[in-house]
Amino acid sequence: MKIITRTDALKEAIGNARGEDRTIGFVPTMGALHDGHLSLIRASLSNGDFLVVSIFVNPTQFNDPNDLEHYPRNMKSDLDLLKNYPVDLVFTPEVEEMYPEKDTRVFDLAPFDSIMEGKYRPGHFNGVAQIVSKLFYAVMPDRAYFGQKDFQQLAVIRKLVSILRLDIEIIGCPIIREKDGLAMSSRNKLLSKAGRAAAPFIYQTLQKAVQMKQSHTPEEVREYVISEINNHPLMETEYFEIVEDQNIHSVKSWKTKANIIGCIAVQLNGLRLIDNVYFH
Repeated sequence: MKIITRTDALKEAIGNARGEDRTIGFVPTMGALHDGHLSLIRASLSNGDFLVVSIFVNPTQFNDPNDLEHYPRNMKSDLDLLKNYPVDLVFTPEVEEMYPEKDTRVFDLAPFDSIMEGKYRPGHFNGVAQIVSKLFYAVMPDRAYFGQKDFQQLAVIRKLVSILRLDIEIIGCPIIREKDGLAMSSRNKLLSKAGRAAAPFIYQTLQKAVQMKQSHTPEEVREYVISEINNHPLMETEYFEIVEDQNIHSVKSWKTKANIIGCIAVQLNGLRLIDNVYFH
């Protein structure tokens, strides 16, 4: 496992791999690695990729400076974890390497940047597009792997690839959950003991929502989930929306051929958690 901090060295190493006729797999992360990230690594390795993993906490996607300051970081632990896998390259740049000057690019990410995450985290997805485009240009992977927990981000990445006309296959990998159902997230490490005990209630409520589909309208299901979460003493719903997964249009009826997904963001003791479930 080779650790690289400079873009020019990264491009050189990847060029050498391409010279050996290897396909390039890429797993971009912000560190604080958990089994969700490792599932992406395993997916890439199962495809026989020359695997590049990046660890970089990207400042431009944080609309809350306090969130950026407290985002969990532990490079040594992350690297120790990656040593258990045949990762070829780990790219760990400093902020100055990725942003030698201010990035003023603005991407047209409509409709994904105006509802749900886009509405409640203004500028977040443009920051995601800035860093992912920089990483894609540096790595130029054949395949890039992202978790479906960040469903809306995955849609944004696919749109970004289309905008930039990049020949990169974007592979979405299933949500990995704790034994009690909580979706794995780097932010889970910041939960208090009481918060961690309460957090599985989010997924439990989403599971009940899926069961209600047989006898309730989408709006009734939506109202149920919001009410259940808001009645919990430690939680408050930021949003819960039931949408078509390709275009995130709001669903008024279950009678559609599109895949339907329910997406939620919850404030839990000052920490923000997201999750989603498919209805069909």
